[in-house]
Amino acid sequence: MGLSESELGLSLIGLPLGVQLSLLMANRIISYLALTQIMIFGLIMIMCSYTAVALVNEPSLFFLTLLMAGLSVGPLEVAVNLEADRVEYGLEQRIINRSHAFWSLGFFATGLSGALMAQLGVPVVFHFAGFGLIIVALTIFSFSGFTQAPPRPSANTGTPKFVRPSAAIMVLVGLTLSAMLAEGSAIDWSVIYMRDIFKTLPLINGLALALTAFFQFITRYFADNFVVQYGPRKVAKICLWIMLAGVILVAVAPVWPLALVGFACLGAGSSVIFPLAMSAAAQMKDRSAAVNVAALAQISFVVFLLAPPLLGVVAEYVGIRYAFAICLPLAVLSLFSLRSLSPVPSTTKQK
Repeated sequence: MGLSESELGLSLIGLPLGVQLSLLMANRIISYLALTQIMIFGLIMIMCSYTAVALVNEPSLFFLTLLMAGLSVGPLEVAVNLEADRVEYGLEQRIINRSHAFWSLGFFATGLSGALMAQLGVPVVFHFAGFGLIIVALTIFSFSGFTQAPPRPSANTGTPKFVRPSAAIMVLVGLTLSAMLAEGSAIDWSVIYMRDIFKTLPLINGLALALTAFFQFITRYFADNFVVQYGPRKVAKICLWIMLAGVILVAVAPVWPLALVGFACLGAGSSVIFPLAMSAAAQMKDRSAAVNVAALAQISFVVFLLAPPLLGVVAEYVGIRYAFAICLPLAVLSLFSLRSLSPVPSTTKQK
């Protein structure tokens, strides 16, 4: 479409905006539909939206099609997280972080397959429609005969549409901002960064996103054992320093292999910050766990709304390296916010 970086950033805001709007209706939707129905219908809508994205030529239509995709994502995300929570309760062991790791694995597969399709010159509409049909078919097959886990006893998931954050929650917000921005930056801009800075092949460009997601997956998959052994504060501190190193590498890398190392560090470093903050919010005693978790999520996810246009403007007028460097002061803020996490491992039995 020949868009500038700022125009692209404003267009990309359609997806997170759609997600935020659909989250306001998600609880009502999942109360009427089964997980199988939400998964299949939601993925069909996402496939159709992304196929339409590949066909449009106007920024306004690009924004609207991404908005439609986002509206389909919200209920789906709530439904699968609720199911994971129910399974976790039934198993009496932690699986939430591990289940979130497979979200990162999906992004890894997306980045790698997208890079391959771009390298082979496959038209985007065939790429999106073809992969979408495969995913929908696999989902229908996987959910044939699926039975949902029973809900937690006396589970109450109702929360206000907007929850006012407490002072303690705002400290947790400060902890998560750098990780949310680093992750969002890599998802939206890593491929463009490699193309514009190093003029590398499409396959190498896509590796920036793939490596971010892969190292995020690996770290999330094994993180729970380290959290139990060393405590969330130590694990978060190490991850923040790794993320800080990744931001610096991306901002100053003279050659593309070092930039790829930087994106790998961004993925590993940002991996567990938000899940640990969500866990800390749920354990606070001032209000119910549902209210505190909702307050943290609503404020933190605003970063995903602001990041695309903010980084696009910075990339266009200052340079895309500086767009990633915005994460540096937020990483320092996160280091000062570590006190919001427990310094020692929790000995409370998971229920």
